Amino acid sequence: MSGPVRLALCAYVATLLAAGALLPLVDPWTWIFEAALLLAVQSAGGALARRFVPARAGAVGVQALVTLVLLTVAFARDRALLGVLPGPRAVQWLGDLLTAGTDDVGRYAIPAPMTDGIRLLLVGGVLLIGLLVDVLAVTLRASAPAGLPLLALYSVAAGLSGGGASRLLFFLAAAGYLLLLLAEGRDRTAQWGRLFGGPARGGPTPGNRVKRPVRTGHRIGALALGVALLVPGSMSALGGGLVGDLGAGNGRGGGGTISAVNPLVSLQDDLNQSKDREVLTYRATDGAQQGSYLRILSLDRFTGSEWLPSKRALSDVPDRLPQPVGLGKDVVAVETTAEITASEDYQQDYLPMPYPATRVRVDGRWRYEPEGRTLIGDGGQTTGGERYRVSSLAVEPTAAQLAAAGLPPKELTLEYTEVPTSLPDVVAETAAQVTRGSANHYEQAVALQDWFAQNGGFSYDTTVSSGTGTAAIARFLKDRRGFCVHFSFAMAAMARTLGIPARVAVGFAPGTTQVNGSVSVGLRDAHAWPELYFEGVGWTRFEPTPTRGTVPSYTVPEAPTGAADTSAAPTASASAQPSAAPSASESCPAQMRREGACGPSAAPVAADTAGPGFPLGTVVLVVLGAALVVLVPLSPLLWRTRLRARRLYGSGGRTPSDAAARTLAVWREITDTAWDHGIVPDDALTPRRAADRIVRLGELDGEPAAALHRVAGAVEQALYAPRPQPPVRAAEDAVTVGAGLAERASRFTRLRAALAPRSAVRVVWAVSEHWTALAKRSSERMGAAGRFLRPTRPRG
Repeated sequence: MSGPVRLALCAYVATLLAAGALLPLVDPWTWIFEAALLLAVQSAGGALARRFVPARAGAVGVQALVTLVLLTVAFARDRALLGVLPGPRAVQWLGDLLTAGTDDVGRYAIPAPMTDGIRLLLVGGVLLIGLLVDVLAVTLRASAPAGLPLLALYSVAAGLSGGGASRLLFFLAAAGYLLLLLAEGRDRTAQWGRLFGGPARGGPTPGNRVKRPVRTGHRIGALALGVALLVPGSMSALGGGLVGDLGAGNGRGGGGTISAVNPLVSLQDDLNQSKDREVLTYRATDGAQQGSYLRILSLDRFTGSEWLPSKRALSDVPDRLPQPVGLGKDVVAVETTAEITASEDYQQDYLPMPYPATRVRVDGRWRYEPEGRTLIGDGGQTTGGERYRVSSLAVEPTAAQLAAAGLPPKELTLEYTEVPTSLPDVVAETAAQVTRGSANHYEQAVALQDWFAQNGGFSYDTTVSSGTGTAAIARFLKDRRGFCVHFSFAMAAMARTLGIPARVAVGFAPGTTQVNGSVSVGLRDAHAWPELYFEGVGWTRFEPTPTRGTVPSYTVPEAPTGAADTSAAPTASASAQPSAAPSASESCPAQMRREGACGPSAAPVAADTAGPGFPLGTVVLVVLGAALVVLVPLSPLLWRTRLRARRLYGSGGRTPSDAAARTLAVWREITDTAWDHGIVPDDALTPRRAADRIVRLGELDGEPAAALHRVAGAVEQALYAPRPQPPVRAAEDAVTVGAGLAERASRFTRLRAALAPRSAVRVVWAVSEHWTALAKRSSERMGAAGRFLRPTRPRG
C-alpha cells in the first residue's frame, strides 16, 4: 500500500471515529452507516483526483464537487439534474433542509429524533470535516493540523450532549488522530541535516535538527485538550432545545426540560387555499355536547419581540392528572370523555386535548408538563396517526363567581403579569380607557373582549402583515385590522397591564359536526385565544377574535347561571375564513411541508421589534462581520507581506551571530517564496543542493539563478565559517529570485502565491511552539511550587 493511500485510509478512519461522538445526540443512530458510505466515496474521489489532477487546488476542487454531488444524491435526488447533478432546485432544497434541521435542533431535547433536517446536518457535517481532514493530512501532508477539525467535531458533539459523550467515544476519537500521525510518520523518510531556515535561540548550533511532525502533533494535541476543556463548558450558553438545559435529564427519564419553538408563524401567504384538510376527528363517548376547543400548548413568556412557551420540567404521564390550578369546588365542572384520532400526515409534537384534561390514554412515548397541562412527544413521538382517549372537565363558571374571584397567588401574578419595558404606553393607556368604570378584573376582561369583538371597530383581515412584538401590537391597535394572532396577543398584553394574569393558548377552535355525530377539525380551524386567570376558577378562556370560534357563556350578558358554553359548530362563513393560529404543517416533515402536502404552511418571519430607532448594535455587528469577511481571506497575504519586510529589511547587527541570523532569515524568505510558487522546501538538503533544486524546478536562469547561488553560499558561510560575514546584496538577491520564480510561473500560481501562500502554515507551527513552551514553563513552575510546599520529615 502506497503512502498516500495509507494516509487517505487513516484520515477516513479518524474522521469516522471522531463522528462517533455524535451518536448520543439522536435516536436512532443508524445515520452513521450512511455517513460512513458517503465518506468512503468522498475519500476515494479525493484519491483519484490527486492521481490525475496535478494541481493541489484542482484536486481539492474536484473533491469538494464530489461531496456536493453525494449530498445531492442522498438528500435531493428528485430535484437534481439527471438525478445526480446539483442544479438550482437541488441547492435550494438542501438549503431548506438545513433551515428545517436548525429548527429541529432548537425544538427537540437529547436524544433528538432523526428528522431529514437533522440527518443532513449530521451527514453533511461529517463529510465537511472529512474533506478538511483529507485535504490537510493527505493533499497538504500536514497530519498534525488535521487534528483541529477532528477536535472541532468532537468538542461540538460533547458540548451538545452535555457530557453525554462517554470516555470510550473520546478514546476512539483520540486513537483515530494518533493513527493518522503514525501513518504520516511512517510515510516520511528520516530527516537529516541542519535547519536552514533560522537559528535556534542563542544562535545557530550544530545540533539543531528539523522538528518531526509527531512533535508538532503533540503540541497541537496539547492545544486540543485545552480547547476540549473550554468549549463544552461554554456550550451551555447557546440556548435551549438540543443545546439547552440538559442536566436534569434527556427527555426519557424523570425530570428534564424542553424548549419548544414558537408555533405561531405567519400564515397569510397560504391562508387562502381553496381546499381545507382534515387533521383531527373526535367523538364524545358519554353523550356530552360536541364543540370543544382542542388546546395544544400555551405561550406564557412575552419577550417584547414574541410570545414563547417557557421551559418547564417534564415528568411521566400520571394515571390521573392533578387538579387544575385555581379551580374551586363551588364551580360546576362536568367530566366528559372523547375519542380523538389524528390523521397520518398531522405530525405535531404536542397532543391536542380539551382543557383541562384529567386523564389521557395514548400509546407511544409522551411526557407531561404540569404547568400547561400538556403532553409532549419524546424521542420523535408525534401525533401522526395516533388514536387516544381524553377525559376532561367542562368548567362552567358563572359571571358572579368570576366577579367574586379573589387575588391570585403572588408568584403566579408576578410571572403572568410581566410585560417588557419596550411595550408602548399606548397599550396600557388603551386598556385603562376601555375598562374605565369596571369594578373588578372580570368586568375588565369582558370589556376588553367586547371591545375587540364588537365595539372597537376591528375587522378580521388575513392580509395584514404578521407580527407578535410590541410594535406590532401598537400598530394593530391603531389600524384595527388583523387576525387571531393580533387579537389574542393584544388582549393578553393589555390584561397584563391591568394586573390580570394572562397567557395565549394555541390549538383548534370547534370543528364541524358530521352526519355520524363526530366532529371534523381542519387546518382552517387552527386558532389562538387568550386565557386569563381567576382565583377559584383557574385559567379561563376568552374569545376576542370576531367571526372566529365561540363566545363563552360566562361573558354573555344575561346568560343563565350555570349554563354551558354557547358552543356551536362554526357557520359556513366562519369556517371558510382561515385562521392565523399554528398550522399543522409546522410539525409536518420538511419535505411534505415544502411540497404543500401538509396543507397551509408558513415560513417564520422576523418579529417586530420594540419600535423605530437607529440600530447601532446591528450596524456595529454588520461592520465587524464585513471586516472579518474581508480580513480573514486576506490574512495570509498580510502576514507574508509583513514577514517578508522584516526578513529582508530588518535591522541587522554587527556581531557574527547577528550577521548569521540575517543571512538565514533571507534564506528562509527565498525558500518560502519558492514554496509559495509550488516548490516544497526540503530541509534535508544542503544549501547548495537546495539552491540547485530550486533552480531546476523553478526553471531559473541568468541573474535569478546567480542571485540564488550567492545567497546559498552566504548561508554555508553563516553555518560553517568561524566569523561569517553577511552578503552585501542579500535582500536584493532575494527579490531577484522571487521575480524570477514569478516570471516562470503560471498566472494561477502567481495569484495563489500572493493571496493564499503555502508558507502561511508556519503560523500554525509557531502557535504550536509557543503553546508547548508555555505549557512547559507552567509545568515547571507548578513542580517547583509543589516541591517548595511539600512538608519535610524531621531528622531523628
